[in-house]
Amino acid sequence: MALIKSISGIRGTIGGRAGENLTPQDIVECAAAYGYWLLQRGRSPKVVIGRDARISGEIVSNLVVNTLRALGITVVDLGLSTTPTVEMAVPEEGAGGGIILTASHNPRQWNALKLLDDKGEFISQADGDAFLALLEGGAIEYAPITSLGDYVMKPDYLGRHIEKILALPLVEPEKVAQQAYRIVVDCINSSGSLAIPPLLDALGCEYVLLNGEPNGHFSHNPEPLPDHLSELSKAVVFHKAQLGIAVDPDVDRLAFVCEDGDMFGEEYTLVAVADYILQHRPGNTVSNLSSTRALKDVTLKYGGAYTPAAVGEVNVVAKMREVNAVIGGEGNGGVIYPDLHYGRDALVGIALFLTHLARSGKSASQLRRQYPSYFISKNKMELTPGIDLDRLLSQLEARYRQEEINTVDGLKIDLENGWIHLRRSNTEPIIRIYTESHSSVIADNLARKIQADILEVLKGA
Repeated sequence: MALIKSISGIRGTIGGRAGENLTPQDIVECAAAYGYWLLQRGRSPKVVIGRDARISGEIVSNLVVNTLRALGITVVDLGLSTTPTVEMAVPEEGAGGGIILTASHNPRQWNALKLLDDKGEFISQADGDAFLALLEGGAIEYAPITSLGDYVMKPDYLGRHIEKILALPLVEPEKVAQQAYRIVVDCINSSGSLAIPPLLDALGCEYVLLNGEPNGHFSHNPEPLPDHLSELSKAVVFHKAQLGIAVDPDVDRLAFVCEDGDMFGEEYTLVAVADYILQHRPGNTVSNLSSTRALKDVTLKYGGAYTPAAVGEVNVVAKMREVNAVIGGEGNGGVIYPDLHYGRDALVGIALFLTHLARSGKSASQLRRQYPSYFISKNKMELTPGIDLDRLLSQLEARYRQEEINTVDGLKIDLENGWIHLRRSNTEPIIRIYTESHSSVIADNLARKIQADILEVLKGA
């Protein structure tokens, strides 16, 4: 079991010993530290919260709500919702921040408090450090009985979110409806079952829902990866559907299945949406350092500039603002479209992708084949105690000094035939090793080569 505290909030497994797992005590301490941090900075004493359909969600929500109210903070509760919906609601409500109750793609025993600022974006490193200082023992003062916070339920924000998506100039409901698409959707027994059907209704699509009851009993591992989507793949073929859609429990990650049951590829969700956006609005793009090179290829095709960012949504958003990117995100199926808001959003990704598909006149598999084919190999190595990772990466950088190097987040080595990215895990004592090339064999060989280099460097240390 586990409890992880970071600048973005707190997450862990439900039950067990306080301080080692996500218990009521830990939840209250986190909510109190966040609420007091918000008040200390003079932010609006109002917080928006929303949750996915996890079994523990209602308990966690009640603890968070009442802790914030005890600080004198008014809580606007969206109830069962999505991460991007909460993000959009924060500035609309004029709130000082927001808390999303979700452990994203983690299994059902996990839950988390993800913290937002007044823009509805994940809090910065500096704000996160201040929050952690309060969480680790700062003095917190609660409100007197005459100043307790109010509580307001606003369950209609999913509808508002969808309306804003449909109003985007590059979303064309009529054109999508003309195609009369049949779509199979894996809702993973969470908030997607509430958010995706009304969106597809508005786009004139017929659909079949898998795992459509939002009860938190996830029918399979909730991370939308190929190994977990075999049921969806078979259902797409069985129902003769034109597309399969998979999301994670909080609906910020998005993966597609082609009409033949093959995976479109989560790395290519952002690539396809970016291709569509750039056709109509040329500009710059951003993704994290571990995402496919295909986004860079597509961006250059339309005369834009591609910029990599450190891994993590907050880092991608910061870089997007810096370079005025028209589209960005992460290769795990996270689409960030600034014209709507600065956050990963599977719902806007669905609408933009379906418009792109409809305008192209192609099948999903034909659309996928028009993009450069890359293969990513994801590996890891355990870090034994005493290893100086910074020194290790510095020595590897020296070995590859003839190549293009990026040290913004670990060590990224761009090669003629691919790239290698090494970074420390934020949650495990391991070094993550991602490699990419036009061939899966070459990508795997690059991974083996860098692992051998690591062992050789460590042996000589």
